[in-house]
Amino acid sequence: MTGRHRKNLPSVWLMTDERIADATLLATVARLPRGRAGIVFRHYRTPATQRRALFAQIAGIAHRRRLMIVLAGTARTAAAWKADGWHGPNNRTVCRPLIHSQAAHDVTEIKAAERSDANLLFLSPLFPTRSHPGATALGRAGFASLARQSILPVIALGGVRSCHQRQLKILGASGWAAIDGLTT
Repeated sequence: MTGRHRKNLPSVWLMTDERIADATLLATVARLPRGRAGIVFRHYRTPATQRRALFAQIAGIAHRRRLMIVLAGTARTAAAWKADGWHGPNNRTVCRPLIHSQAAHDVTEIKAAERSDANLLFLSPLFPTRSHPGATALGRAGFASLARQSILPVIALGGVRSCHQRQLKILGASGWAAIDGLTT
């Protein structure tokens, strides 16, 4: 991805999750800021046929609203499904340029994402989160320390809501991602 594209990465990201009803998820996608948001479509436990159908519905809304959609999985599947990119380890086996995002929870995972040529890093969890009960939150200081060690744009994830936007820049985040923070 060129430097020109890096500037166009969304600063608000919706992470999909099976806990959210499909109707609520579709309504949330339709409310995301036009041309300024992205979606990481996960739904890992959804049966393949249903997962593909839900992705198609979300992608239709995303494309009409000029939202970026990234598929959790392989670059090959993301290309086949006509996603804008993939979320996960580097397994680039496609010709067309795709956005590549990865999750990180510590400095080892940050450096692995950098080595894998990721374009975007989802650093989590900043705060306690309902989707990962019991996971130790990084907290503001821990998040800021890790964000400073990354050369990638860092997206804050984990218990983040729109009311946190101001402090996220101070912590070194280029944006934020949420499940509940965008769907409830």
